[in-house]
Amino acid sequence: MAISERVVRYLGSNRNIAGSCLALLGLVAHFLGLAGAFWPVVVVALYGVGALLAPPDRVRLTISHAEVETRALRADLDELLRRIGGRFPVDVHAAVAALAEVLRGVLDRAEQLTASPDQLHVVSQTIRLYLPASLEAYANLPRGYALTRRGGRERSAHEELLAQLGLLDAQLRKVAEAIHRGDEQALRDQGRFLRDKFGGSELDLS
Repeated sequence: MAISERVVRYLGSNRNIAGSCLALLGLVAHFLGLAGAFWPVVVVALYGVGALLAPPDRVRLTISHAEVETRALRADLDELLRRIGGRFPVDVHAAVAALAEVLRGVLDRAEQLTASPDQLHVVSQTIRLYLPASLEAYANLPRGYALTRRGGRERSAHEELLAQLGLLDAQLRKVAEAIHRGDEQALRDQGRFLRDKFGGSELDLS
């Protein structure tokens, strides 16, 4: 472990907190004229006493179900991003990168996410089904066809893909916001919206 990491960990430890509290009392005693000429020694001694008597920090070695699930989802997301490589236009890569950033932020809140099964399902489906199915359907189209509007279609396949990625991004940002707020009703509403919007179609571009 790097020295800087050890320092940061110690600064937040029970020993440092307890020692600092007692050392602060020593400084207060000095300003009140109670510590005498040897107040620096008193302050240091009080810090040492606090550090020695403080209970050790609890060691946490167990891995929660939430951590296991979100680690698996994060690994699947990383693998998906690795696979798409340079297969798509720049604007598609930018949209996917933005969506991935939102998903990682949600996955960082493991306990909150797994406490809401609907939202865990939505995030899981986005990573493992909605997003890869959309990208896969697009990747299997000839590039010229994907960029050209056909017949009465309102959008080219390229435009449709960007619209779908944008919609996923917007809705998952609402999920992320609701998770940070702890808004259970908002989480349920967004989960229902995403399932109704994408659950049946699997983002089929055909």
